[in-house]
Amino acid sequence: MTRVRIDLNLSLDGYASGDQTLENPMGEDWQRLTAAYGSTRTFRERVLGDTSGTGTTGIDDRYADAYFEGVGAEIMGAAMFGLHSFPDDPGWKGWWGDQPPFRAPVYVLTHTAPRPSIPMERGTTFHFRNAAIEDVLAEAVEAADGSDVRVGGGVSTARDFLRAGLVDQLHVAIAPILIGRGTRLWDNLRGLELTHQVTAEVAESGTIHVTFSR
Repeated sequence: MTRVRIDLNLSLDGYASGDQTLENPMGEDWQRLTAAYGSTRTFRERVLGDTSGTGTTGIDDRYADAYFEGVGAEIMGAAMFGLHSFPDDPGWKGWWGDQPPFRAPVYVLTHTAPRPSIPMERGTTFHFRNAAIEDVLAEAVEAADGSDVRVGGGVSTARDFLRAGLVDQLHVAIAPILIGRGTRLWDNLRGLELTHQVTAEVAESGTIHVTFSR
């Protein structure tokens, strides 16, 4: 059965990285937030194309591997794709180069006129949808064909799906840092632990992996 999943990297005070710029599109704190994830063997192989076998293989790597497992479609916000940074560039194809790591249909939420779909290498095709999240999710579920749908982010998009009660599993990798700025995930999500079972695990890096499962 298809599940709706979210995986996020947060600080101890609940923030994703802020202060995004064209030169630093993920924000000033992103490297610190994702240091443990970026050091894993799975990340190096899947995202960087590094087949040397280097990278960590502990608890962080297990969660990194699970991030990619069983996903048949992805949903992301316009900012994550880069539409806010390049609103007038019809040739913009995202931050990931010619071989995005998704390897599945990706539905980009936008409040502007939809763009034509963009087929990429390794099975990724970006589709642009100006519609209610419930409608986009229904389309993504159909495209996933029994596999899971991952809501990739950013945090505002994740909050929309969580507040609508559409998420079956939320995994947050909490880095042991305080940044005090950006977008907080937890505001107005009171009681999430009442509808979802919560587990937590501390990795060798000090990252706290917290999972909410319906």
